[in-house]
Amino acid sequence: MDVSDVARSRAGDMSAFADLVRRHQARVFRFIMRMLDAHDEAMELTQDVFVKAWQALPGWRPDARFSTWLLQIARNAALDHLRRRQRVRFAPLEDGLDVADASPGPEARYASHQQQIQLDRALRRIAPEHREVLLLREVEGLAYAELADVLGVAEGTVKSRLARARTALLEHFDPHGGARK
Repeated sequence: MDVSDVARSRAGDMSAFADLVRRHQARVFRFIMRMLDAHDEAMELTQDVFVKAWQALPGWRPDARFSTWLLQIARNAALDHLRRRQRVRFAPLEDGLDVADASPGPEARYASHQQQIQLDRALRRIAPEHREVLLLREVEGLAYAELADVLGVAEGTVKSRLARARTALLEHFDPHGGARK
């Protein structure tokens, strides 16, 4: 589906490109929002990503997945934006998210909610390159090969970055007890 829409878009068909935007905008926005922790900035940057994608369509290779290529543009835009802001923040994965718990009582839900808050805080404390690889793998569900494409590195490098990112996260978060100093 994407390949034919991309081919039509490359030929100047704005309707086909609009279909691509509709199909991918939520995922791109979600990723950027989590990287920037600023709704309005994420909305604006998401639009910029699609403008950049439109302009870069002639360079898209049909052997690359469009969604991976688009996430790479989004990643670069988010990192550029973070560099311009010169500060790093992270948005909670979902406000008020109750992590699945075997005991559905209010105390258990409260404890789960507190643990989610602690996880969000720990994610804010790690470097953007660690946060991005964790988000792309664990939240967006990208495979190692897709991560390698998005990040522009070898698959082995992706695995080592993920290991370092998980280690960095665990320095600030104990999955059994919450925050660490």
